Amino acid sequence: MAFHDLQFPTNLSFGSSGGPERRTEIVTLANGFEERNTPWEHSRRRYDAGAALRSLTDVEDVLHFFEARRGPLHAFRWKDWADYKSKAADRQVDPTDQVLGTGDGVVTEFQLIKRYGAGDAVYDRPIRKPVPGSVQVAVGGVVQVDTVDFTVDYATGIVSFAHPVDEFADVTAGFEFDVPVRFDTDHIVTSVDTFNAGQVPNIPVVEVRV
Repeated sequence: MAFHDLQFPTNLSFGSSGGPERRTEIVTLANGFEERNTPWEHSRRRYDAGAALRSLTDVEDVLHFFEARRGPLHAFRWKDWADYKSKAADRQVDPTDQVLGTGDGVVTEFQLIKRYGAGDAVYDRPIRKPVPGSVQVAVGGVVQVDTVDFTVDYATGIVSFAHPVDEFADVTAGFEFDVPVRFDTDHIVTSVDTFNAGQVPNIPVVEVRV
């Protein structure tokens, strides 16, 4: 299997349904209290690519994309229109959106992350597939120059600085990102009659770890 570094057609992902999934193990004790645990550090997202199809041309485009990926064999990029920026989807990206870490005078690499929640109840989501050309970076509030002060590995989401970041200086970034996914089925069922009658195929897509 491989990762095909291209994006599922955004006009076909717009209007799709889906979101994050967690795996929680819950045990009810004899006294009625519960013990809850999870084997997953990070959530995984699921989507239905069929929910956004509006025409037979859309169906054909999805079939072409499905066949080129050999079904679920190869992963690809997916734009989650509800969550694809370092801040709210209806706001402009800014280089101070997310704190990636603090310099110590030695470290030169920082992983892109998006933080959910506030205070003690936060979740830091690693961003592995930023959109090429979208990453803006600042150190201590000072905007950095791409390819001069830093570079971005768009396959991993790692920001590398030309020189170690000064001690105590916050490294921040703003960006757009995709979700690495694959088709979660070996079989797509389509019918011209049922589609014209308003019934669209179910095409499950699931996030993969990269």
